[in-house]
Amino acid sequence: MAKNKGGRPTKMDDLTVKKLEEAFINGATDVQACFYAGISKQTLYTYQDKNPEFIDRKEALKANLGLIAKNVLAKSIRDDDNANDAKWYLERKEKKEYSTQTNQQFLDGEGEPTDASLVLEIVTSNVKDTNT
Repeated sequence: MAKNKGGRPTKMDDLTVKKLEEAFINGATDVQACFYAGISKQTLYTYQDKNPEFIDRKEALKANLGLIAKNVLAKSIRDDDNANDAKWYLERKEKKEYSTQTNQQFLDGEGEPTDASLVLEIVTSNVKDTNT
Protein backbone atom coordinates (compact mmCIF):
# COMPACT_ATOMS: atom_id res chain seq x y z
CA MET A 1 0.00 0.00 0.00
CA ALA A 2 1.29 3.48 -0.85
CA LYS A 3 2.37 5.74 2.02
CA ASN A 4 2.02 9.46 2.61
CA LYS A 5 5.15 11.47 3.42
CA GLY A 6 4.40 11.06 7.13
CA GLY A 7 4.53 7.28 6.73
CA ARG A 8 0.80 6.76 7.19
CA PRO A 9 -0.63 4.38 4.59
CA THR A 10 -2.98 5.98 2.08
CA LYS A 11 -6.14 4.36 0.85
CA MET A 12 -5.54 5.82 -2.62
CA ASP A 13 -3.85 2.87 -4.25
CA ASP A 14 -4.32 1.66 -7.83
CA LEU A 15 -7.33 -0.49 -6.89
CA THR A 16 -9.10 2.45 -5.21
CA VAL A 17 -8.47 4.72 -8.21
CA LYS A 18 -9.79 1.96 -10.48
CA LYS A 19 -12.95 1.66 -8.38
CA LEU A 20 -13.46 5.42 -8.48
CA GLU A 21 -13.05 5.44 -12.25
CA GLU A 22 -15.51 2.54 -12.60
CA ALA A 23 -18.08 4.41 -10.53
CA PHE A 24 -17.56 7.70 -12.39
CA ILE A 25 -17.89 6.07 -15.82
CA ASN A 26 -21.30 4.81 -14.67
CA GLY A 27 -22.43 8.32 -13.75
CA ALA A 28 -21.80 8.20 -10.00
CA THR A 29 -21.50 11.35 -7.93
CA ASP A 30 -18.39 11.96 -5.83
CA VAL A 31 -20.24 10.70 -2.73
CA GLN A 32 -21.42 7.54 -4.50
CA ALA A 33 -17.99 6.84 -5.99
CA CYS A 34 -16.29 7.32 -2.64
CA PHE A 35 -18.75 4.95 -0.98
CA TYR A 36 -18.12 2.36 -3.70
CA ALA A 37 -14.34 2.73 -3.36
CA GLY A 38 -14.46 2.65 0.44
CA ILE A 39 -12.94 6.09 1.00
CA SER A 40 -14.09 9.43 2.35
CA LYS A 41 -14.78 12.47 0.19
CA GLN A 42 -11.85 14.17 1.92
CA THR A 43 -9.55 11.37 0.76
CA LEU A 44 -10.73 11.90 -2.82
CA TYR A 45 -10.30 15.67 -2.62
CA THR A 46 -6.85 15.36 -1.05
CA TYR A 47 -5.88 13.01 -3.88
CA GLN A 48 -7.22 15.50 -6.43
CA ASP A 49 -5.22 18.31 -4.81
CA LYS A 50 -2.07 16.24 -5.24
CA ASN A 51 -3.10 14.94 -8.71
CA PRO A 52 -5.00 17.78 -10.45
CA GLU A 53 -5.06 15.86 -13.74
CA PHE A 54 -7.42 13.40 -12.06
CA ILE A 55 -10.09 16.12 -11.85
CA ASP A 56 -10.25 16.34 -15.66
CA ARG A 57 -10.30 12.56 -15.94
CA LYS A 58 -13.11 12.34 -13.37
CA GLU A 59 -15.24 14.90 -15.24
CA ALA A 60 -14.64 13.12 -18.56
CA LEU A 61 -15.64 9.79 -17.02
CA LYS A 62 -18.77 11.32 -15.49
CA ALA A 63 -19.77 12.64 -18.93
CA ASN A 64 -19.52 9.16 -20.46
CA LEU A 65 -23.00 7.95 -19.54
CA GLY A 66 -24.60 11.08 -20.98
CA LEU A 67 -22.66 10.59 -24.20
CA ILE A 68 -23.82 6.97 -24.45
CA ALA A 69 -27.44 8.07 -23.91
CA LYS A 70 -27.09 10.76 -26.59
CA ASN A 71 -25.65 8.22 -29.03
CA VAL A 72 -28.52 5.80 -28.36
CA LEU A 73 -31.08 8.57 -28.88
CA ALA A 74 -29.38 9.82 -32.05
CA LYS A 75 -29.21 6.28 -33.43
CA SER A 76 -32.89 5.74 -32.65
CA ILE A 77 -33.85 8.94 -34.41
CA ARG A 78 -31.48 8.51 -37.34
CA ASP A 79 -31.59 4.77 -38.02
CA ASP A 80 -35.05 3.80 -36.81
CA ASP A 81 -36.92 6.94 -37.87
CA ASN A 82 -38.34 6.95 -34.35
CA ALA A 83 -40.81 9.85 -34.37
CA ASN A 84 -41.46 9.69 -30.61
CA ASP A 85 -37.78 10.05 -29.80
CA ALA A 86 -37.44 12.85 -32.34
CA LYS A 87 -40.42 14.67 -30.83
CA TRP A 88 -39.06 14.20 -27.30
CA TYR A 89 -35.69 15.59 -28.37
CA LEU A 90 -37.18 18.65 -30.08
CA GLU A 91 -39.47 19.44 -27.14
CA ARG A 92 -36.42 19.65 -24.89
CA LYS A 93 -33.72 21.04 -27.15
CA GLU A 94 -35.77 23.37 -29.38
CA LYS A 95 -38.13 24.58 -26.66
CA LYS A 96 -39.14 27.89 -28.25
CA GLU A 97 -40.48 26.16 -31.32
CA TYR A 98 -41.54 22.70 -30.12
CA SER A 99 -42.24 22.78 -26.37
CA THR A 100 -45.71 21.73 -25.31
CA GLN A 101 -45.42 23.61 -22.03
CA THR A 102 -46.75 27.10 -21.55
CA ASN A 103 -45.02 29.54 -19.28
CA GLN A 104 -47.29 31.79 -17.28
CA GLN A 105 -46.03 34.95 -15.73
CA PHE A 106 -47.98 36.64 -12.96
CA LEU A 107 -47.82 40.42 -12.70
CA ASP A 108 -48.36 42.59 -9.66
CA GLY A 109 -50.53 45.72 -9.60
CA GLU A 110 -47.78 47.70 -11.32
CA GLY A 111 -47.32 45.20 -14.14
CA GLU A 112 -44.10 43.76 -12.68
CA PRO A 113 -43.48 40.00 -12.50
CA THR A 114 -44.32 38.55 -9.09
CA ASP A 115 -43.56 35.35 -7.26
CA ALA A 116 -46.04 32.57 -8.14
CA SER A 117 -46.19 31.51 -4.47
CA LEU A 118 -47.54 34.97 -3.63
CA VAL A 119 -50.24 34.53 -6.29
CA LEU A 120 -51.15 31.16 -4.79
CA GLU A 121 -51.35 32.72 -1.35
CA ILE A 122 -53.69 35.46 -2.64
CA VAL A 123 -55.90 32.96 -4.46
CA THR A 124 -56.05 30.71 -1.40
CA SER A 125 -56.92 33.70 0.76
CA ASN A 126 -59.71 34.74 -1.63
CA VAL A 127 -61.16 31.21 -1.61
CA LYS A 128 -61.24 31.25 2.20
CA ASP A 129 -62.98 34.66 2.16
CA THR A 130 -65.74 33.42 -0.16
CA ASN A 131 -66.35 30.36 2.01
CA THR A 132 -67.01 32.38 5.17
